[in-house]
Amino acid sequence: MITKQEMINQLKLEFPTLRVGNDDDGYVNLNIEEYEATIAQWADAKLERLAREAEAQARAEAKAALLIQLGITEEQAKLLLS
Repeated sequence: MITKQEMINQLKLEFPTLRVGNDDDGYVNLNIEEYEATIAQWADAKLERLAREAEAQARAEAKAALLIQLGITEEQAKLLLS
């Protein structure tokens, strides 16, 4: 699993600067504190999403392994549980 610092480094490479604003009023680059805080928030969110995806994948693999061990299909398991 990737560390938070590795994720921050990756995001900084992808987004070397961040701007706020709109086309009508114009854009302003975030100052260093705002930039660092935003990148850290993005890293946290991305790591949480990756963890949820890994957990879901692990559950799916465990379920598939159990079905194989029992020698039944998913549809058969659903019938047993209904």
